[in-house]
Parts: sequence; structure tokens; C-alpha cells
Amino acid sequence: MYRFLTVAVIAAVLTVPAFAAPPASDNEALCQRFYNEVMDQGKLATIDELVAPNFVEHQPFPGIPTNRDGLTQFVTMMRTAFPDLKCTVNFMMQDGDKVAVYGTMSGTQNGEFMGVPASGKKFSVDCVDIVRIVNKQAVEHWGVMDSGVMMQQLGIPAPVPAPKGK
Repeated sequence: MYRFLTVAVIAAVLTVPAFAAPPASDNEALCQRFYNEVMDQGKLATIDELVAPNFVEHQPFPGIPTNRDGLTQFVTMMRTAFPDLKCTVNFMMQDGDKVAVYGTMSGTQNGEFMGVPASGKKFSVDCVDIVRIVNKQAVEHWGVMDSGVMMQQLGIPAPVPAPKGK
């Protein structure tokens, strides 16, 4: 009897709309598609569809422009160095025209990365991305990734900062 009652209560709770996961917004779906198709699969043509021509990158990578062409260069560099690159979305939320994503990026260094030959070493780091979307295209990106931990996992020495005041 208790087992039936428990199952009935759980079934009733799961059918109440307040407990159901809300449908992903179009902007959240755009971000998920970017991770799946561009980062994970290397479909560079998708960048032109999902990213506006006037895109601005606020997380610059040394030597790479902070525009849409630079984004393509960055993805190419990462997919060349880490052919099995995977971006896992742990959760995302939307506030107005911005989508915030907390995820994990991982891969195996089977190609040259920042002048370091392939090592076969793996990395896995947490990342936070904030993407502003206008007219169904990303127009700005801010991000934080623990690149120090990534370099440590890959066995790449951290650069020594210049002394202050010199």
C-alpha cells in the first residue's frame, strides 16, 4: 500500500508543471548548438550562422584577433591541438539578452599547442562563458577559464611574470 501511495505521489509531483524543467530559450539553444557543433565537432561554417559579423571577444587569446575571424582561428587552434575537444554544459541560465554557461572543457593534446608538441596528456578545466545574443546571433563573449590548471595538467610551464616596475 505504501509503495503504491509513494509511486502515486511521485507521479503526481512529476506531472505538475512547476516541477518540470522549463523549455530552453532560443538563446540557450544557440549556445548549446555552438558547443555541440563548433567546439565539439569542429563545424567552422556554423560560426557564420551563429556569430554576428560584428562579434566582440572580451576574453582575448594572445595573437588572435578579438572578432569573429579570431573566434574561427581560436576554434581551429584548439581543435588542431585537441582533436577530441569536448565542452560539457553543466548548467546555463538566461538574463535578458545574455546567457551564462558554467561548463567543463576537456581534451587530449594530440597536436601542437602554443609551440608545445603533442604530448598525449589530457586536461579538464571548468569554464564560465557569458554570451550576449542579438537577433539570434552572438555579438559579445566574456569568459573565464583556469588556464593555469590547464597548463599544469598538460605539463606546460607557466610563463614567469616580469618584475614590477621594470
